[in-house]
Amino acid sequence: MTVLQTCASDDETTEYLETPASEETLDGIGVEEQLQPDEHDGGYGWAFGVYLTHYISTNAFPGTSEIAYSFIGGLSQSQILLIAPLVTHATRVFGTKPPLVVGAVMEAGALIGASFAKQSWQLFLSQGLLFGWGCSFLYIGTIGIIPQWFARRKGIANGIAAAGSGIGGLIYSLSTEAMISNINVAWAFRITAICTAAVNIICIILIKDRNKHIQPTQNAFDLGLVRRPELLLISTWMFLSIIGYTCVLFSLPDNAVRIGLTAHQGSVLGALANLGMAIGRPIVGYFSDRVGRLNMVISATLLAGIWCLCLWTSGTSYSALLAFSILGGTTVGTCWAMVGPMLADAFGMKLLPSALSIVWTISAVPSAFAEAMALGLRRPQAPVYLDVQIFSGCMFIGAALFLVPLRFKKRIEAMVLSEKQ
Repeated sequence: MTVLQTCASDDETTEYLETPASEETLDGIGVEEQLQPDEHDGGYGWAFGVYLTHYISTNAFPGTSEIAYSFIGGLSQSQILLIAPLVTHATRVFGTKPPLVVGAVMEAGALIGASFAKQSWQLFLSQGLLFGWGCSFLYIGTIGIIPQWFARRKGIANGIAAAGSGIGGLIYSLSTEAMISNINVAWAFRITAICTAAVNIICIILIKDRNKHIQPTQNAFDLGLVRRPELLLISTWMFLSIIGYTCVLFSLPDNAVRIGLTAHQGSVLGALANLGMAIGRPIVGYFSDRVGRLNMVISATLLAGIWCLCLWTSGTSYSALLAFSILGGTTVGTCWAMVGPMLADAFGMKLLPSALSIVWTISAVPSAFAEAMALGLRRPQAPVYLDVQIFSGCMFIGAALFLVPLRFKKRIEAMVLSEKQ
């Protein structure tokens, strides 16, 4: 027997399918949610911006175009999402920890393999393909665990968890640039591999899920959901947001170099953007619990576009880019932190894994090609990144607008529910 709970905040009506009553308490708190992802956008992505700057500025692999370099990072991001259904199926069959072990081995092996790369195609296979697979097994394999331990204040809980990728990105950005400058790029890869492997092993040992109690369905796909307008609107929001996010993600370090700053200053910008995410995600999560999920997500996504159009376009000095890195970082990654709660609100817990698999698969496309698009939009003369900045801002604003119909739909549902009561 399940309990159907209808939750109405100021602006939205949310339905959740809870666990059986005999299983629904945890330290006195009902467990509402089964699978709700918290963060992606891994902090390593910001470090790739440092690698990208190094590859381009030093012509590390002669004959390789800048567009080709950009596809390495794009390939990595896209693979994380593209094989999500496979990881979801593996987690259902083998449990939580075996896929995590596979991911940890793949991730460390990819970084070590990249350290020995002599040609660009070897980077595509290691830093691109294999690293993306490893991240997918680690990320997709754990996205449902934190919500299993929380019932109320899910927004702030997810926000705090998502802030971890911001802190990791801050460390990655500064340490990667320092290692490349003071040692070499090969040992930067190897040291990163050792550190990430050690942390992953500790986390895998300590991690604990509640799958035996909650029994999530973990279905890979439900194509019937494609006809639902909610999924189409959220998928479009995610699609456009990823384009804007990725353009910012990989462009900041090279943008710094293009205006005459040093590679170290570029890495600082990436680090501060991660700091902004670490600060902003808990704030977005907290207020999404207070003022309504859609209200906060629309506002944060719109604000990301405003930061790009007003602040990033003015980034002709180090101080201006510092301001954009911190302020922009608070909102540009909203899509990764909030896509799970939004899908949970729209479809409930039983359909969430299938909805996520569809959104992940669709999102693999912009993840793969967004940075190549950004490099193609660069101008041959100053301001080199102006078109990229305008394009990114428009993507965020467009993404926010696609959620407006969903916002009105939720409002109407809340009014109907109020009249019935």
